[in-house]
Amino acid sequence: MKPKDIVTQVAEAPAKALETAVLESQHALRSINKPWREAEDYWYALGPGLTTGASDDDPSGIATYSQAGALYGFTLLWMAPLTFPLMSVVQEMCARIGLATGRGLASNIRERYSVKVLYALTAILFFTNVINIGADLGAMAAAGQMLFPAFNFYTFLGIFTVVSLGLQIFITYSQYARFLKYLTLVLFLYIITALTLDNLPWREIWQNTIWPNITWSKGTIIMICAILGTTISPYLFFWQTAQEVESRREEGRINPKLRHQLVTKREVRRMRFDVIAGMFISNLVMFFIIVTCGAVLFPAGIEIETAEQAALALQPLAGDQAYILFALGIIGTGLLAIPVLAGSAAYALAETFKWSSGLNKGLSHARAFYGVIIIGMFLGLGINFLGINPIKALIYSAVLNGITAPIILYFIVKLSSDKDLMGKWVSGKFAKSVGYSVIVLMTVAAIGAIIAFF
Repeated sequence: MKPKDIVTQVAEAPAKALETAVLESQHALRSINKPWREAEDYWYALGPGLTTGASDDDPSGIATYSQAGALYGFTLLWMAPLTFPLMSVVQEMCARIGLATGRGLASNIRERYSVKVLYALTAILFFTNVINIGADLGAMAAAGQMLFPAFNFYTFLGIFTVVSLGLQIFITYSQYARFLKYLTLVLFLYIITALTLDNLPWREIWQNTIWPNITWSKGTIIMICAILGTTISPYLFFWQTAQEVESRREEGRINPKLRHQLVTKREVRRMRFDVIAGMFISNLVMFFIIVTCGAVLFPAGIEIETAEQAALALQPLAGDQAYILFALGIIGTGLLAIPVLAGSAAYALAETFKWSSGLNKGLSHARAFYGVIIIGMFLGLGINFLGINPIKALIYSAVLNGITAPIILYFIVKLSSDKDLMGKWVSGKFAKSVGYSVIVLMTVAAIGAIIAFF
């Protein structure tokens, strides 16, 4: 090697060393940031399925799960893993219908089947949703009063009604969907609440999760029907389908005549991931609410009738931290669920009567659609002035859901299996078998609950 070459190598060595160091540091930073980037990609992949699943854990659902834990301890924990795959398959069918047809569920039922049946189904849906809206508003107001005793119940009732209406009427769909998506994070408060408890009997918890160990009675039959009616609810079917349509319309990708030909495998995979994630979070929260109330309230023999009573009962036994988290969760889940309840009824009625509909449209362009939302909200508000026992109303609505859901599910299975309608995106044999199994299960549960009542 010539002296000149040696001098050149020596001169370039620091620059090469610096370049190597920079490349290595960039590679290290990419490795560190990779999990965050993947988490961000997963978050952006979530949408209608996440908000649908999260809205299933509304204050009335929380009251049902709290009762299950307070009355029966851990013995109904098996309902969480049982309902997860059933919910996932059903909601995936609903999402698939919206994705492939570019139309909502009621619109598809109207086009393919008897409109008279649809009138009855949407009337029951509106009635049960109003009851749930009223119960949720009351639970939120009571939770607000627990946290801020200086304000009375009716002040919070008015505030939450106005806020919920404002979210639906005065902001764009993209902003509204983003708000709902971030609001789902409040559900993790219930997981945190359970994990703040000391000495949870995990062995007993897992045993009851894997294998049912209950004493059959009228009460347990009604509770099982209530849990099924709360988790596999008709309003979720209509909302899931409508939101798939809305999200694609927002992207400018709706053509009902050719829709199923335009759907890509990537869209279907993304939709499926979204639905499964939403249902998983929903059932995980159900699981931890039952664990919390089963560990704290059941041993103390404390019976509760509402979600806010569950929060109050937790305070002396589990401490202020659990009480505050539980109360905040009631308010957050109510803000998430009430627009879904009101919106799903509005979509169903608008599609039934061929009104202009959609949260992407302004009030002046979809007056009847927003009129249903407003009427539903104020009827729900009015329920809180009638002195009706909210838990009885919720049980009755859950039984109504149990009766109505199998009928709607029949149409969902038939629609998702219709090759002319769905093209290559028809549901497979496994999905259809699960769908029909859910129909049978919910029918039996509803009949059992009716017999138990009388």
